Amino acid sequence: MLSKDIGIDLGTANVLIYVKGQGIVLNEPSVVAMESTTRRVLAVGEEARRMVGRTPGNIVAIRPLRDGVIADFEVTEMMLKYFIQKVGGRSWFRSPRILICGPTNMTSVEQKSIREAAEKCGAREVFLEEEPKAAAVGAGIDIYEPSGNMVVDIGGGTTDVAVLSMGDIVTSSSLKVAGDKFDAAIAKYIKNKYKLLIGERTSEDIKVKIGTVSPDGRDGEMDVRGRDMVTGMPQTVTVRSWEISEALSEPIMTIVTSAKTVLEQTPPELSADIIDHGIILTGGGALLHGFDQLLTKELLVPVLVAEDPMNCVCNGTGIMLDNLDKVARRRSTADAR
Repeated sequence: MLSKDIGIDLGTANVLIYVKGQGIVLNEPSVVAMESTTRRVLAVGEEARRMVGRTPGNIVAIRPLRDGVIADFEVTEMMLKYFIQKVGGRSWFRSPRILICGPTNMTSVEQKSIREAAEKCGAREVFLEEEPKAAAVGAGIDIYEPSGNMVVDIGGGTTDVAVLSMGDIVTSSSLKVAGDKFDAAIAKYIKNKYKLLIGERTSEDIKVKIGTVSPDGRDGEMDVRGRDMVTGMPQTVTVRSWEISEALSEPIMTIVTSAKTVLEQTPPELSADIIDHGIILTGGGALLHGFDQLLTKELLVPVLVAEDPMNCVCNGTGIMLDNLDKVARRRSTADAR
């Protein structure tokens, strides 16, 4: 039986797998639950995510990827192996070619660890591609044209800002400020203002349901439950959208500043193209209420949210799988340099 090429968006928050000819076949949280002493895996993905903050002391829910890179190599390998077998069963034993996406500023050590993890999962050949490039392709941009396109990809662990032309990145920036930092900022704000401790999942819930980037952008409120820092008892407070915009102001402005810097470093001809095409916003962070308007206002360039922002990188890997020979050629040219 012939092996199938597969694309993996190895995200800090979620792992998505694209199988050539089938589309996205898996989208699960990047979480592994295991026994702390024996390191025995108890659950992976969605099942493990449900355990975050709710496990007894001998069980830990680990997120093996932090800030877009592998923080725990052994657990990442277990997780990848589990997901690949889940979507392919025994049919993968024919050694697929695997295309994996990661942030633009991955070090050679980080690249090597991702490559090794995929090879141990049975990959015949491993290709690494930068996330903003895959995100742009997934958003429907023809990156191989001699024309400037700009992408801001806000994931769970990293935000990648890149200007692309002729299939390559011209200027870029990768920040460890993204969805996870938004959640942490919300938790910190509620802790300081209401003396209430909340978990990761609650912070994310608040961000999705009532989060916004401008004080007058959204008029929502939500009852938030947590532990009172003074009494130690469970407590409920009502939080409003304008408070969340206050909580998020610092990480949001860090991303805006990074996008400005990338634009300032872009050659004039490509800048003119970007004004014509607009900037494409991808990743889960693209769904944060009002972010596209804020970027338009700050950068003075139209900013458009991609059609399926959460899946852009994974859809991009799927399109790139059809051009793996082109990717391989470009990689060998780069290695020759």
